[in-house]
Order: sequence, then structure tokens, then C-alpha cells
Amino acid sequence: MNSLRLGLVPAIPEVPEPAWLLTARIAGAIAGSAISIAYMLPRGHREAALRLAVGVTAGLVFGGAAGVTIARELGIAEELGTFETVLSGSALASLCAWWGLGVLTRMASRYGAGERNP
Repeated sequence: MNSLRLGLVPAIPEVPEPAWLLTARIAGAIAGSAISIAYMLPRGHREAALRLAVGVTAGLVFGGAAGVTIARELGIAEELGTFETVLSGSALASLCAWWGLGVLTRMASRYGAGERNP
């Protein structure tokens, strides 16, 4: 017999809030890195890996603070939950880090190549 027909509902484990916040940080950081690919494609595997690592790290480290700042500046801090705040902050921090690193890498390769001595 089906356990739902008998009225027995399986116990759903409760996930602690720190686990949800870590999930929000990781998801936001990866989403920010993925979105930024549309703005500036990496030129190679090495650049892609470096930009991904920096983007995810920035999203994990600065996601909470960026999310709170965004929510306060937009005046929606009371309407957002903690998960949404951290998710959006991580995505923005990751997006900015990925995009900024891509710009710096291209500038260094463009302007730094002429200054090398053989």
C-alpha cells in the first residue's frame, strides 16, 4: 500500500538556516559568474577558470554585505528574506568580480604585451 493513502507522511528533515545561507551564497555566486559570460566571453580555459574562481570567491565572501547594501539602497530590505538578500548579493558580487577581472586581464594583455623585453 501507498504510505500517503494510509495517511502516513514521511518526515521531512529540517535544514538549518546556515545551510540555506551557504546554499544561497553558492547559487548566487555561480549564477553571477554564468550571467557575466554574456557580457564578456573568456578567451581561453585559463582565463575562464581564473575568472570563475574569483567570481565564486567574491560571491561567497561579499555576498551577504552586498545583498544587505543593495536591499537598503533600493528600500526593500523589509520585503526580502535573508535567503533572497544573500542570493542577490552573491550574484552581484560575483558578476562584478568576474567582469572586472575580465577587463583587467584584457587590458594587461593589450597594453602589457608592448612593454615586454625579448
